[in-house]
Amino acid sequence: MVTRGDARREQILYAAMVVFADHGYHRASLAGIAEQVGISQTGLLHHFPTKRHLLTAVLEARDRLDREWLAELDPDGLSGPRLLVSLLRLVDRNRRLGGLVQIYTALSGESVTDDHPARTWFTDRYERVTGSVEDGLRHGVARGTVRPDTDCAALAREVVAVMDGLQLQWLLRPERVDMVACFRDYATRLVRSVAVDPAPVEALLATAVPVPLTAGAG
Repeated sequence: MVTRGDARREQILYAAMVVFADHGYHRASLAGIAEQVGISQTGLLHHFPTKRHLLTAVLEARDRLDREWLAELDPDGLSGPRLLVSLLRLVDRNRRLGGLVQIYTALSGESVTDDHPARTWFTDRYERVTGSVEDGLRHGVARGTVRPDTDCAALAREVVAVMDGLQLQWLLRPERVDMVACFRDYATRLVRSVAVDPAPVEALLATAVPVPLTAGAG
């Protein structure tokens, strides 16, 4: 059951996403976020005691939504070559949720400065995400679906770098960069080089998108 407090917390998170995206972390104010929700700054601080707590909650909410969506959409699609199909679906979802992508990209760019409060979070996240991709590839090696000579650690970092790089280029020039098509082409080439039997995965990549933004939707 969703309580009034839970609903208010979600409203604050949504408003914070918008304000952080428009103004960046340092120029965003708690008073401005509270005004967007129609509450006082004191009321906001009841849910998030500091601006740093609010920023972390915004970033974690975005990641949680992605993980839950992928797991519900295809529980078996997070290992071996099929991992690339799941990532293609995530790229397509991000294309249709451009506001969230803009927030994430803007904050990740800000976080490279030493004193930024999200620097540790983004550093840890990159290790966690690349580790998950690496684990999925290693699972494929163990099951015989990924070639045993694959450098899973290096490939995981490459995949994450391609996804984030395409995302940034798409945000800057959406009329020129089709990040879904680009990632599909990249994933297809990758499958051909690392999959023991690439044909079934290539077929999935060709038809994997679009998918519902909510996994349970028809």
